[in-house]
Amino acid sequence: MQIIHADQALTPDGWVQDVQITIDAGRISGIGAQTDAPHHRLGLALAAPTNLHSHAFQRAMAGLTETRGPDPRDTFWTWRRLMYRFLDQLTPDQIEAIAALVFMEMQEAGYAAVCEFHYLHHAAGGQAYADLAELSLRVIAAAQETGIGLTLLPVLYEQGGCDGRPLQGGQLRFANTPDRFCDLHAKAGQALTLPDTRLGTAPHSLRAVSRAGLAQAVGLGGPTHMHLAEQTAEVDEVLAAYGARPAEWLMANHAVGADWCLIHCTQMTDAETRALAATGAVAGLCPITESNLGDGIFPATTFLAANGRVGFGSDSNIHITLFEELKTLEYSQRLRDRGRAVLASPAQSTGRVLYDHAARFGAQAAGRASGTLAVGKWADILGLACDTLHLDGRQGDALLDTLIFGGHGASHVTDLWSAGRHSVQNGRHMARDGIVARYRTTMAQLQQVI
Repeated sequence: MQIIHADQALTPDGWVQDVQITIDAGRISGIGAQTDAPHHRLGLALAAPTNLHSHAFQRAMAGLTETRGPDPRDTFWTWRRLMYRFLDQLTPDQIEAIAALVFMEMQEAGYAAVCEFHYLHHAAGGQAYADLAELSLRVIAAAQETGIGLTLLPVLYEQGGCDGRPLQGGQLRFANTPDRFCDLHAKAGQALTLPDTRLGTAPHSLRAVSRAGLAQAVGLGGPTHMHLAEQTAEVDEVLAAYGARPAEWLMANHAVGADWCLIHCTQMTDAETRALAATGAVAGLCPITESNLGDGIFPATTFLAANGRVGFGSDSNIHITLFEELKTLEYSQRLRDRGRAVLASPAQSTGRVLYDHAARFGAQAAGRASGTLAVGKWADILGLACDTLHLDGRQGDALLDTLIFGGHGASHVTDLWSAGRHSVQNGRHMARDGIVARYRTTMAQLQQVI
């Protein structure tokens, strides 16, 4: 049992002061007035969110795609070609080392869990490993080493486009038929042994899966995640092949509901936006990556006005920072609409709205019993210092707003628990030294071949 004292905490009933949080068997077993001597003291306790969309291996690419190629208008598609060349070099040991670094950084940034959208399955050229789920097992091993909560989302990737053209080059490492994918999915699931881990499925996108493959993947159960309507070229391709835009077609042909998470959705009409909100599915937003790739701006004002649910992910992991993801979404709406406090509600500040969505609906997307500081939930708890130059004297929603918009949120993280595992203490992950050393070795190896 662990007992925490927090000067301030955000609970389902709102802000409370001088609160005791008790952890037992990985879950919150009590929350209320302080009655016992605490083992840990926090300035602020929040429900630690789940990072709902990550491609861990792309962290090692950060900064390598910021030069312009021969095309005068560099786009997502030129970035993707560079990504394929990069991933052809990666070995299983390197993939595990990169994933461990990423998962460690996520926890130090305030995320207690991650939905790993895992589509790198095979060796270069598409040759299957002796264990079909070899690279899934490496992701699981990295999660266990770092203590992060994991919802593993093996990705079905069948084809190079809606016309069914075969995969080529770097894409061959993703390739599976629906039947082989079901075998891989089952093998990966057998390795998820911790009680707070979950297995979902991820049909990559309407471009990359067939209609039959999509139906088979969805039938595997668990949380279903899928890229949807990220780029205008993607929308045009799906419209030409299916006779409908991606969001429109998916909602008309599948029972999209609360167990779905649709990633990006930056290219939707107003009607599609309102219809998606009505399903109860989570829109998985990755504002930093969407900005980096020039995807476009998610219609958050329309979506939230229709009671839509959003969560946040770090996607390409070019910059892993919880508070900056939230700020970037709000600022995108302000730039588009030329307004301020665009996503605030009459009852809650901008930061409170953003953080509540991140915590509650990141958990929903992960199929994880977390997202609030409440009895019975997994003890996913973020602790922050408040006795600092930038936060001193701030209370309640103003405290969240300062963390998110004041530019110093990450530096205030002191502690992180994931299902009761106290992995970050004094702002530092407990296994940092070994993880960083392996990552440095991996990057030195890759720099010789990239």
